[in-house]
Amino acid sequence: MSLFFKHVLGILVLLMVVVLVRTVLHKPVSQALVKPVEVVVDEALIAEHLSQAIQLPTVSFETPKDGNNEVFDRFIDWVKQTYPEVNQVMTLEQFNHSLLYKWQGTDPTLQPILLTGHYDVVPVIPGTEDQWLYPPFGGEIHDGVIWGRGALDDKSAVIAMLEAATWLIQQEFSPLRTVYFSFGHDEERGGAMGAAAITDHLAKQKVQLAWSLDEGSFLFDKMLPGVERLMAAINVAEKGSVTLAIVAKGVGGHSSMPPQKTAVGVLADAITKLENQPVPGGLEGLSLDMFDVISRDMPFVARMMFANRWLFGNILEAQLAKQTFTNAMLRTTTAPTMLSASIKANVLPIEATAIVNFRVHPRDTVQGVVDYVTALVGNENVSVSVSGRGGRGASAVSDKDSAGFRLIGQAVQEVYGDLLIVPGLMIAASDSVHYSQIADNSFRFNPMVVTSSDLTGFHGTNEKISVANLVQGTRTYVQVLRHGAH
Repeated sequence: MSLFFKHVLGILVLLMVVVLVRTVLHKPVSQALVKPVEVVVDEALIAEHLSQAIQLPTVSFETPKDGNNEVFDRFIDWVKQTYPEVNQVMTLEQFNHSLLYKWQGTDPTLQPILLTGHYDVVPVIPGTEDQWLYPPFGGEIHDGVIWGRGALDDKSAVIAMLEAATWLIQQEFSPLRTVYFSFGHDEERGGAMGAAAITDHLAKQKVQLAWSLDEGSFLFDKMLPGVERLMAAINVAEKGSVTLAIVAKGVGGHSSMPPQKTAVGVLADAITKLENQPVPGGLEGLSLDMFDVISRDMPFVARMMFANRWLFGNILEAQLAKQTFTNAMLRTTTAPTMLSASIKANVLPIEATAIVNFRVHPRDTVQGVVDYVTALVGNENVSVSVSGRGGRGASAVSDKDSAGFRLIGQAVQEVYGDLLIVPGLMIAASDSVHYSQIADNSFRFNPMVVTSSDLTGFHGTNEKISVANLVQGTRTYVQVLRHGAH
């Protein structure tokens, strides 16, 4: 064997050793041992309360005037009647139909905390009512499962918080630090009349929260191939959003004499280019923090690739980009959602328009997305402009090493046992976009378990939650309050 080939072989052997050693060292994160805590609650009563809440169809329509204020009033009255201890111990202020409860702490030197959720729900998609196994606003309970709109998004969290607070009050628990609870009525429309008003009110009172906890991610069960442990993704940031109007120009006239490229064809080319060349992303920052923990529980080959990103980085990112869930963690996403062109079948449109929604990753800015899209598809025949209210950037990234993050993770472990706790990125929007303005840190996490089969229930059909799941969420909120209020 020549000296050259000996050197090549030596380099390959050394490379293999480095890869294997790094893979072996990339082992599962050892969570601190946490003693399980037993919280005995009335499971049937909690389930019945969520059932009753679902039966009040507090629907947020896109246009507020289409809503039914009376049902929101009924929900508020129901909360007051169903949770008398909460209303006796705490003070209540109402902002439109959003509620702000204040549980006064005994030590005014401690920063307060906020637990928040929303009780408004999205409409049922017209024409899909018969696709529901049980009526969407029936709140029916069958075989240990509660069915209906709001079961996951987000009445389950609101009910679980109220149940947890009630349980602690009955145990004569007294918080050291003040605890706020806010329950929004218009989160599905952006929270302008609810969470924004509450935030403004607290800001005027010079309230600066130590941390807030809102809806967001969940405990994921086998959502990623090869990851067997439950994964609690406590979101420390949420994406921003900007909607762009892509307008293609063409020659009008009769459809019997079309040009080689119509406005619709020009627009189709632009949309295809946008989907084939999305905003660049990558495994870095918050995304890397999350996958660095998760990958340690993956099978050997995947663990090897994550442990040796210097060698497999491009392959790894290409594979992650193929899955919608993981792709959304890597980049600003592109979603064409609305199209319009001619007003008549035999009329060539002068303009064809696509509305495209982008969910902005913390690494990007709204203006950066606009500039990228303009450079990619903009020309003399295609214009790009911001549609709607101008968009908003991603939130600041909260501290995954802070006391708030740690105690939420501890509470989850005390209830669920051994699991993965990772910092996550919320890919949708929440009322935390408002509350984060007055909080040192903002976390977004619902302590209930979801599987891939549950995802279609969010804003879709057959939304549901098991009674056991709801009860475990209630227990977790009890522990969050126990730790967080001291």
